[in-house]
Amino acid sequence: METSRSKQEWKEKVLQPATKRSPERLDRFLTTSAIELDDVYSPEDCDVFDYRAKLGFPGEFPFTRGVQPNMYRGRMWTMRQYAGFASAEESNRRYRYLLEQGQTGLSVAFDLPTQIGYDSDSPKARGEVGKVGVPISSLEDMETLFKDIPLDKVSTSMTINSTAPILLAMYITVARKQGVDQAKLNGTIQNDLLKEYVARGTYIFPPRHSMRLTTDIFYYCTGNLPQWNTISISGYHIREAGATAAQETAFTLANGIAYVQSAIDAGMDVDKFAGRLSFFFAAYTNLFEEVAKFRAARRLWAGIMRDRFKAKDPRSMMLRFHTQTCGHTLTAQQPENNIVRTAIQALAAVLGGTQSLHTNSWDEAYATPSEGAVTTALRTQQILAYESGVSDIVDPLGGSYLIECLTDELEREASSYIAKIDDLGGALSAIEQGYQQREIQESSYRTQKEIESVKKVVVGVNQFVSPYPEIKGLLRVNPAEAEKQVQRLADLRKKRDNTRVTETLGRLKEAAGTTENTMPLILDCAEAYATTGEICDVLRGVFGEQQEILVI
Repeated sequence: METSRSKQEWKEKVLQPATKRSPERLDRFLTTSAIELDDVYSPEDCDVFDYRAKLGFPGEFPFTRGVQPNMYRGRMWTMRQYAGFASAEESNRRYRYLLEQGQTGLSVAFDLPTQIGYDSDSPKARGEVGKVGVPISSLEDMETLFKDIPLDKVSTSMTINSTAPILLAMYITVARKQGVDQAKLNGTIQNDLLKEYVARGTYIFPPRHSMRLTTDIFYYCTGNLPQWNTISISGYHIREAGATAAQETAFTLANGIAYVQSAIDAGMDVDKFAGRLSFFFAAYTNLFEEVAKFRAARRLWAGIMRDRFKAKDPRSMMLRFHTQTCGHTLTAQQPENNIVRTAIQALAAVLGGTQSLHTNSWDEAYATPSEGAVTTALRTQQILAYESGVSDIVDPLGGSYLIECLTDELEREASSYIAKIDDLGGALSAIEQGYQQREIQESSYRTQKEIESVKKVVVGVNQFVSPYPEIKGLLRVNPAEAEKQVQRLADLRKKRDNTRVTETLGRLKEAAGTTENTMPLILDCAEAYATTGEICDVLRGVFGEQQEILVI
């Protein structure tokens, strides 16, 4: 049998007769970014492909194939399950349990009052204390949270933004009390305010004051916490809000550009701080698009840092990232299907070269994850790591005609968005004009319409629907924990040195009104047991509060 000499000849001789007998399911096959997929990919689709310029080798510019030469053959990704609920005591027990089960890094979820700068006894915190994370109102809470956990032996990620300087100051102080030199601390503070204005909403101060606090952390950590990642520039929440893969990549990197420029404008040398920037992406269920997204993001960032910011150190050009599987894909209907969704998403992250990973629990559509569900989520990572074989090869899908074409297309689409944001004056200016918010809203609306019209199938929701048993063993936060937290805070206010608290808060107020770095002053406040709310109230008084940016 004579074989086809070109892709076009194959389509005419082989594909077209076959599709007449068995028509294709859809008129067009699209990724989430509306990239149309061809039937098959061949060398003809990569006829101008330059291996050295576009891929190279792992650990070398442009880092498409990974930031480490041997990737998981040398060191497995950090298995970092996001956790925190009820109280510092309960969360501490969960952390120690997860470490015993083989987790290799901690990831702290804070409750909503802590995220937006209110103490647990504030009237505005009522009903929210300990619900979606751990309440941390003071250094005393932070001491309890990390009791019997040696901070020089673990890597800790703290998902906190508006109050990031305060929580980092408390963490540093706990380490000092443990006798740990802050220079030995290893971990990440999310510290990404721009995505809060774009997609999430837990901001406190106006954007430009928030950028100042972010840069203060950069500056302090560069001189004092050399192993600490000073920011986790997050696309995760952008994707969860409804963005496509291309939008997630573009808006995240555009925010990264803004942070780098802000630090340079503050007088910092790019090669002194850029190596400690990290990123945070979502892993969606469209396996191949997600793998291509991670590779495109690495290549784009390497070029941005070299060409736009003139970085010289290869570490400054490396896009290192944490991944979390997509929460919004989890369904309350047939919830055990979520285990499969999470496994596919985790596989995409690993094939895409993530440095650390959180896998969502199957019961998260109902409640804060139960201990059993968290264990299953962790075991999913461990099976991928030690049984699947995917960790034995560096960039195992590299060279796939499909993956390389998707990587190129996502890079082009993301670059187009970044150019548009540049035209609007950069990420911060574009946010103030509502550009990213509008784009995400439109994308989210399109996706919902596709689900409602069954153009997009969600198993168990709009197709293959069937009854499922009542879910048992869900974790419920005891309301009594909030009452205990409020009482502990009242006791703290009585026993601490309130004169010292007043003095440190006063010095912070003076510094906030100047260009002085606020981190040393916030550290003094934390050491004096000033509360999260008290410190934020001082900054609110100087900076003001940000109102929601209306998107029309």
